[in-house]
Amino acid sequence: MAYDLKDKVVIAISSRALFDLEKENSIFDESGLQAYYEYQLDHQKDPLEVGTAYRFVRNLLAINKKFDDNLVEVIILSRNNAATGLRIGRSLEHYGLNIERSGWTAGTPVAKYLEAFKVDLFLSANCEDVNAAVQAGVAAATILPHKSQIQSKSELVKIAFDGDAVIFGNESEKIYQTQGLEAFLKHERENAKNPLSKGPFFKFLKVISNIQNRFDIESSPIRTALVTARNFSTHERVLRTLDIWGVRVDEAFFQGGVSKHEVVEAFGADIFFDDQDAHLHQTSIKTPSAKVPFGN
Repeated sequence: MAYDLKDKVVIAISSRALFDLEKENSIFDESGLQAYYEYQLDHQKDPLEVGTAYRFVRNLLAINKKFDDNLVEVIILSRNNAATGLRIGRSLEHYGLNIERSGWTAGTPVAKYLEAFKVDLFLSANCEDVNAAVQAGVAAATILPHKSQIQSKSELVKIAFDGDAVIFGNESEKIYQTQGLEAFLKHERENAKNPLSKGPFFKFLKVISNIQNRFDIESSPIRTALVTARNFSTHERVLRTLDIWGVRVDEAFFQGGVSKHEVVEAFGADIFFDDQDAHLHQTSIKTPSAKVPFGN
């Protein structure tokens, strides 16, 4: 009987998001594809350093220890060719990551394979692939450079999200950008009982919430945080929307324009999703961060 991905939480990730391939990528940029392949083959026995999304993936996979059958599947989906997979495979073995499925497209855009793998979330360092994934209706984000460390021993998954244009749609954010803060506040208060529209990460948040619902609050292996630039005076619409959707957010921070990076770091996020470069430039220094290409 074929292995069925329909009832799994499926994360597709590029090799460059999972491991630090910046040196190898510079060889590709400077010397071309053949030199890149030759370097990878010459160093196939050398494990790669961990990349931005490593800790997030490691802790997600740890959830499987709590179930007889795997609940979480991580698939490497890469524009590399299969030969470079030798080094990736050695690196997976070195770090003890149980990833059994992969796709190597040798330069072909990977977005067309997301539906075939039933992907819930796609992470990549390639902006074109991420944009195509979003257009296909898959939650996706571009991983930003971050020097990850393997210092945390905790297997608790901590995910932080921005609100507008990430979890929610971007209609309210457009009002703020075009008409200013007062018009935005007035609009949100007048629509406090009307739920916000669903953003590109709604489906993924729903999937995460479904996992959380299998546990009581104290023992859940996933903890989520909403970190929004919104003022607290707009909280009613946000919280009502989450309640109507039946999704759970463990912690919520209404920053009112205050920089997000210190709160995100204090939360201890394994990854932070936002759509604004202004926030991500700061958070990515200390926290693995990814840009959601929506609403800009």
